Amino acid sequence: MKKIFLLCSFIIAFSQANAQDTANTTFNFRGYSGGMTLHTGYLYGGITNIDAQEINIQGVPFGIGGAIRLHFGEHFRVGVEGYSSTLNYEGKGKNKSYLSLGWGGLLIDCPWQINKFSIFLGGTVGGGGVKNVTVTNTPINSMEKNAIYQKCSIVVIDPFIGVEYALTPKMSLIAKIDWIFNLSQKQTDLVMGPRVYLGFSFFHSKKH
Repeated sequence: MKKIFLLCSFIIAFSQANAQDTANTTFNFRGYSGGMTLHTGYLYGGITNIDAQEINIQGVPFGIGGAIRLHFGEHFRVGVEGYSSTLNYEGKGKNKSYLSLGWGGLLIDCPWQINKFSIFLGGTVGGGGVKNVTVTNTPINSMEKNAIYQKCSIVVIDPFIGVEYALTPKMSLIAKIDWIFNLSQKQTDLVMGPRVYLGFSFFHSKKH
């Protein structure tokens, strides 16, 4: 949280300086937008082991999150975003197990306006945490427990592409698709795949 706060402070300070120094250029500060989205998709490829038996982790995730962007000129935005996503899957003995991922970081994207539509392409670099809980019917390895709990931190890069539709000059419907890549140590239980986001974004223009 401290790093995110410092990052937001830096971005705001940069935008204020840019608004003063580049008021007459094509890269001037235009305002900021922010909003929240829900997401789903299909994730696959994770593997967890119980008593030397491999269990595949795959399925449909659900999650929520949001982003804030500072707008510079017509084709550049920078900001921060963060999300939380949970995938339920069947562990040994048909018990419900789950894998959750929380991540966030610095985002940069480039939008292109076409009438009321805005197509954008960009990516996020940051970090997050993975938690995997596998539940069983019977104790594992003759021990008095029926669940395996694993947790780790990761560094991620998250490219995305999306579209916004302007409902009003200040509010847009936003949809995007992304794919998270793990840049840190390989985690066998970390799933990959596309997530699809849908939500709203609100734009506040710079006051003259």
